[in-house]
Amino acid sequence: MSESLSAATAAPEIALNGLTRSEGGNHVLPPSSRPRRKNSGGIRAGLEVTLLSGPAVIIFLAFVIVPVIVALYYSFYSWKGFGTPNPVGWANYKWTLTNPQFWDAVKHNGIILVLSLVMQGPLAILLALLLNQKMRGRSIIRVLVFVPYVISEAIVGIGMSLMLQDTGAVNDLLNAHVGWLSSPKVAIWTLMFILTWKYIGFAIILMLAGLQGIPEELSEAAAVDGASYWQIQWHIMLPLLKPTIKIWAFLSIIGSMQLFDLVYVIWGQYIANIAGVSTMAYFMAQNGRLSGQLGRGSAIAIVVFLISLVVAIAYQRFILNRDTEGALTEAGEE
Repeated sequence: MSESLSAATAAPEIALNGLTRSEGGNHVLPPSSRPRRKNSGGIRAGLEVTLLSGPAVIIFLAFVIVPVIVALYYSFYSWKGFGTPNPVGWANYKWTLTNPQFWDAVKHNGIILVLSLVMQGPLAILLALLLNQKMRGRSIIRVLVFVPYVISEAIVGIGMSLMLQDTGAVNDLLNAHVGWLSSPKVAIWTLMFILTWKYIGFAIILMLAGLQGIPEELSEAAAVDGASYWQIQWHIMLPLLKPTIKIWAFLSIIGSMQLFDLVYVIWGQYIANIAGVSTMAYFMAQNGRLSGQLGRGSAIAIVVFLISLVVAIAYQRFILNRDTEGALTEAGEE
């Protein structure tokens, strides 16, 4: 009898009629019936996301989505920027798509896109590999390489147009009479030289950032195994640099599709068509705002927007997405 009593008093809790009795005799609700605290963590996380992404969403809507909608609206009208717009239906789009100068501009953008990738990419990778090595004055060289990128396009355009004109400093220095800006066979290469000089610094810095993210232990282990310098670069550095190269190529493609300022500053309002360096953005400005046909310019802007969007989506789908294939597992898969 005494053993049963001691065992009962030693037990911390005894279940009785679905309730829990503690040692003090007070009855408390079972864990399943106790009131739960509200999940404040999810609300707080949602509030933080809203506060942090809200300004970016507002800016994106105000400066991207709304202008596209407004341009789409005015593309169906004949409008000079003032007065009442006159509806013209699809006439602006028909004029754009049947204009030979527009397709010349599309061709020029394609040439600039391909040459930018071919000329800037290998050169930027080579210089980045060299600048990634320890050498005296490496920091100064990096700064000097990046300086052209931060110079305004207007300053670069004015300076290049003065030096490369028929009576400019370059022809005077070479004692030649080359039409760097006027000859259709030479002007496109002149533009590519300027673009390469202007934007290769950004590509080099981007490649250097990718190279510095590669662990040094990999190249050291390969060197111990007897690999040469160029074997290390080709078989280790370049494969690991592919994601950075793809990002740079995407940025270069978008920049080539939107090229306007350098062409307009160097070649002016009318010479670009004759010299064979007109671009889609240049064609839009020339036949839109500069000619007082804002409705037609809006139609051209929508066409250029759709072409750029298709190119960006295709690159995203077939190039960039390959880096994430196999990185994510399906739900429930262990």
